[in-house]
Amino acid sequence: ELSRFASLPVPRSPARSSLGCGRGRQAMQLDDSDGALGSWARFCALSGELVGGAGDLSVGPRLAPVVADLCARGLATLVRDYFLHNLEETFRNNAVKMFWQKFHPYSSSSAVERIKFCVQESWPEDVLSAALEDICLEKSYQEKCVLVLAHALQSYEEKAQNRKLKAVQCSSSLMPRYQLMVSSVLLTTLPLSFPEILNVYFKKKLEELNTMVDASDENDQLASHELFGRSNVSAWDSKMDIDSQETVISESCTLVKNIGKVVRDFRCLGFTSMTEDSYSSAIIWLLKSKVYELAGDDYRIPVLGSVNKWIQVVPLQFLHALLTYLGDSVDYDSGLSGLKSPLASRPSSFPGIGVPSEALLRWHMRLEYFAYETLQDLRIGKLFEIIVDYPESSPAIEDLKQCLEYTGQHSKLVDSFISSLRYRLLTAGASTNDILHQYVSTIKALRSIDPTGVFLEAVGEPIRDYLRGRKDTIKCIVTMLTDGSGGNTSGGNAGDNLLEELNRDAENQENADYDDHTNIDEKQAWLNSESWEPDPVEADPLKGSRSRRKIDILGLMVSIIGSKDQLVNEYRVMLAEKLLSKSDFDIDSDIRTLELLKIHFGESSMQKCEIMLNDLIDSKRTNSNIKTSLLNAPGTVAGQEEAEISHDVLDATIISSNFWPPIQTEDLAVPASVDKLLSDFAQRFHQIKTPRKLLWKKNLGTVKLELQFEDRSMQFTVVPVQAAIIMRFQEKPSWTSKALATEIGIPVDSLNRRIGFWTSKGVLTESVGPDADDHIFTIVDSMSDVNKNSIVNESCEAFQMNEDEGESSVASVEEQLKKEMTVYEKFIIGMLTNFGNMTLDKIHNTLKVDTKF
Repeated sequence: ELSRFASLPVPRSPARSSLGCGRGRQAMQLDDSDGALGSWARFCALSGELVGGAGDLSVGPRLAPVVADLCARGLATLVRDYFLHNLEETFRNNAVKMFWQKFHPYSSSSAVERIKFCVQESWPEDVLSAALEDICLEKSYQEKCVLVLAHALQSYEEKAQNRKLKAVQCSSSLMPRYQLMVSSVLLTTLPLSFPEILNVYFKKKLEELNTMVDASDENDQLASHELFGRSNVSAWDSKMDIDSQETVISESCTLVKNIGKVVRDFRCLGFTSMTEDSYSSAIIWLLKSKVYELAGDDYRIPVLGSVNKWIQVVPLQFLHALLTYLGDSVDYDSGLSGLKSPLASRPSSFPGIGVPSEALLRWHMRLEYFAYETLQDLRIGKLFEIIVDYPESSPAIEDLKQCLEYTGQHSKLVDSFISSLRYRLLTAGASTNDILHQYVSTIKALRSIDPTGVFLEAVGEPIRDYLRGRKDTIKCIVTMLTDGSGGNTSGGNAGDNLLEELNRDAENQENADYDDHTNIDEKQAWLNSESWEPDPVEADPLKGSRSRRKIDILGLMVSIIGSKDQLVNEYRVMLAEKLLSKSDFDIDSDIRTLELLKIHFGESSMQKCEIMLNDLIDSKRTNSNIKTSLLNAPGTVAGQEEAEISHDVLDATIISSNFWPPIQTEDLAVPASVDKLLSDFAQRFHQIKTPRKLLWKKNLGTVKLELQFEDRSMQFTVVPVQAAIIMRFQEKPSWTSKALATEIGIPVDSLNRRIGFWTSKGVLTESVGPDADDHIFTIVDSMSDVNKNSIVNESCEAFQMNEDEGESSVASVEEQLKKEMTVYEKFIIGMLTNFGNMTLDKIHNTLKVDTKF
């Protein structure tokens, strides 16, 4: 019997539009002597009436005995499979085909045309709503058909159970198999562009919702918390008063209801996963846009708090309302109430929600982490600019610190920032001053993010390696510590303020170390051991935690140089240059700086610098004593001071040459009146400070002059050489360059370079003399002569200013080292000349014999 039935072709149900009831009646009139074939023919006919074009649910009572007869013959599985196959063909040819055709204009269009679709206000909402309505109606009818067959199968199974007959259980699996069939048919025919359509729909809807919330928040901040406050389903249909706030709430509820209906319909069609992915990606996209909007390029305002507040007001409230509408918002019991966000401590309830469900809490954790990660990536990408603006950008640094604590992606910060440094800072176009100032700001910012200094070690190493290759690094570091700018015209923190900060850090660290080892009892030591934490995995194992904790800014600067002696020597040269240029003996700031440096480098290292400052203090006192004694001298004749230069105009800086760096000297013949003034001063000094004598460095110092002409008066502050040049024109109005150079006692080329200052100011004019190498300089008495030579004077002024910048009163460290190396070089050459070929060990031992080496 079964073999005969298996060979029978399975009748296929025609489309609903072509299937008529007449065909079913003809099938019922088949004269079949075989009971099974007759029952099967009747079953096929009745199924056609139920599923086909007639759509007659009244065939249920007639279908039940036919189904019972087939099941009694052991054909229950075949009945179920044929019925589902009939439903599938009808669903595929009618509902599915029409459903996808409504999205065909978008799927078949180009990328440019798709953009036009997306900008339409009602797209894809209208198309999506109409398509879902039609296919859900068809699916709803087919579910009723499935229930008819299921009821017939269930009736037979109950009778068979009462009679204790063996029967195949098909009714319970009929509806799940139908649902699987529906989703399978839709997914197998799914256009590639449909997920994109869903993403567009949810993005536009969430943007609309966010706009409503922003508008409500502008009117009343509390309105945003009440926007989705109603947590039961019946609230969606409640009537509200017509005022501004209630209108926004009503519109938002309607909007979420429409979104929920779409999600529910797609769930029914088996698109649960795709739908959740679509609105999840839309929420994430909106969250990312909000983070970028709040963060922007303003680093002076904290962002993290605003982002967390927005997450609770918009996405979480929307998800709570959506899950409530779908029936998924079920408060978890006490067994799950301990589930909390690992990112931060949060209250157990949200505004307007109460106790959240497990799904909502997981959504909160997910959105929170993504917000921290997005803000972290945004700040890391702009970390170079943030550090440039530090400390004004401290709020951005604090946000980044919190994000890194939660995400743990510190290595991303290190790699990204090192790459930015090498591309934007560690280049030949960046000045050493800019690199050092950026390095100091980097130290302060990264110590705020990571107090252990682990990541500062990794980030600072490329900067230190690059700075070691620059010749002016030491000089720039010393300048930063003395006058703060380091030659940086764009600004910078004051050097003394930087030293004060370093001093506080050093004192705090020393006190902490002392407390940790000296004044700690056993109880405190036990508490410290309990709070101990290991170093991060990124930490260098060669550097212990204690050594890392003692790192300060000045210590990192010294590590660039490699030795504190080099920094002290450079500071000594720079201090000497600064002190020699002072005319008012005001050295309070220099004393303060020296005292702070002594804390770090020790008093012995700074002893010579201290003597240099004491020389300035003694010079001020000595000048006062000498001037008083010269004015009160018995040999002074009344009216003599009017004819000669007064002693009051002279202030001498008296230095102890053994403790100062080598001073640059140059021969200079000063005018007789000035020479007389210097001789009187030196003679009186010898009388007061016997047996010490003064040795004048006539080329050093500053001279204040007032030049009076026929129609004008001009004041200048110049170096002694320039003063000696212009004072010679009191004797005669015109000089040749060679004669003037001989009179002053300097080379002709040096004279031509120095006299350019006066020609640039319009005081002197230059003309060609009888010899091509000998120019004539003439004093200018009237302004008319100045105007004639203004163009030439401007060019000379620019040249002269550049030349003066390169002059120095003190020999640089490089010059001192070069001079010292000459001594070593002569000794080694003489040793090799006298002893011939020598091994390295023998050369080393020979050099150690002399204590100078």
